[in-house]
Amino acid sequence: MTKTEIQTLIDNHPLVSDMIALKEVAWFNPGVTTLEQGLPYVGLTAQDIAAAQARLKRFAPYLCLAFPETQKTGGIIESELVEIPHMRNTLVQRFGQPVNGRLWLKKDSHLPISGSIKARGGIYEVLTHAEKLATEAGLLTPDEDYSKLFSPEFRQFFSGYSIAVGSTGNLGLSIGIMSARIGFRVTVHMSADAREWKKRKLRENGVEVVEYEQDYGVAVEQGRKAAESDPNCFFIDDENSRTLFLGYAVAGGRLKAQFAQQGITVDADHPLFVYLPCGVGGGPGGVAFGLKMAFGDHVHCIFAEPTHSPCMLLGVYTGLHDGISVQDIGIDNLTAADGLAVGRASGFVGRAMERLLDGFYTLSDQTMYDLLGLLNRDEGIRLEPSALAGMPGPARVCTDADYLAARGISDRQMQNATHVVWATGGGMVPEEEMTKYLAQADI
Repeated sequence: MTKTEIQTLIDNHPLVSDMIALKEVAWFNPGVTTLEQGLPYVGLTAQDIAAAQARLKRFAPYLCLAFPETQKTGGIIESELVEIPHMRNTLVQRFGQPVNGRLWLKKDSHLPISGSIKARGGIYEVLTHAEKLATEAGLLTPDEDYSKLFSPEFRQFFSGYSIAVGSTGNLGLSIGIMSARIGFRVTVHMSADAREWKKRKLRENGVEVVEYEQDYGVAVEQGRKAAESDPNCFFIDDENSRTLFLGYAVAGGRLKAQFAQQGITVDADHPLFVYLPCGVGGGPGGVAFGLKMAFGDHVHCIFAEPTHSPCMLLGVYTGLHDGISVQDIGIDNLTAADGLAVGRASGFVGRAMERLLDGFYTLSDQTMYDLLGLLNRDEGIRLEPSALAGMPGPARVCTDADYLAARGISDRQMQNATHVVWATGGGMVPEEEMTKYLAQADI
């Protein structure tokens, strides 16, 4: 964009000026609607989520064999929900404002197989593709025991096909490890910001890794081009895949079940706020959709992004969606939160979910590092930097009287609120890498 075009954008959307200045900002969405009004724009239904849940249940016997670490949950890939009261007190001290209600951490950071939220969508899409190929070949029917997939015969069958994906790291891990285990030939196109240990882990699992000196957008573009030249290659598109989206959406119903176990009520007098780190948008978008379907208008979903990569905020706030990138307005898209280092948001997710998202905020890399250190100190939980993006959310919400008033939420209701920070990655970070992260914390 030219300087004149950027100035015009700022004139029409003043917050862009602070974004360009890399300030930590918050924007609560004046266009948020009810689920009933917003659902038609998503183009998916509760039946679609139920079908995804059923497919994952069919694959559970296979996953128990292929990944023994899933046996304790019966082959279901799910994470723990834990209350973090000490961290809640720390947020009050750090931000100098009350945090009303209870604070919980959803530990998708420790999901089995790939140790991040991407174990939901990425693994689900690989399994969906495998089921389609095997069914079309007459090798599998939905009423069979899917443990039969764990055999040399099926590995041989899937080896005739390949999968490609572009990734900053975690999606590549989930798709790469799952694809290689079931038998596919798989190539992960990794952007410059991807961590070396993630590339190494992929190669150790028999995955071909192609590295680029450019960012996520280039890795995706090159991965798509490579797949187009091979009719037996399936490209998994993090930006536009409804299959990935549905894999993430299953989380909503599962969180509802966990709440029931914990005796947590969600209704008009007990609002739920969920804070989701956002990169290209597929993971948080799918989870937010699932949460909306599970809790309706009583859940309020808020996306968190690095100050250097606020692509979804930029797209939704300006209404330009994937028609604008952070680089267009002079932001460098360089951040320690490698999983969130995305310059251009998913147009599909932005347009589908913009009426169902309560808001967005940004935070600096140093804030993420500090919160990483504080969570380790207070709760003994270690995450990667991007997974801390959701942690300031409760303080942002509880101190914004205008937002709460606009949503019709009273002080009394906030006393009964439940806050969930969605931890998106970190469970498989090597010890030496985690030590470096913790050293960055100024606490």
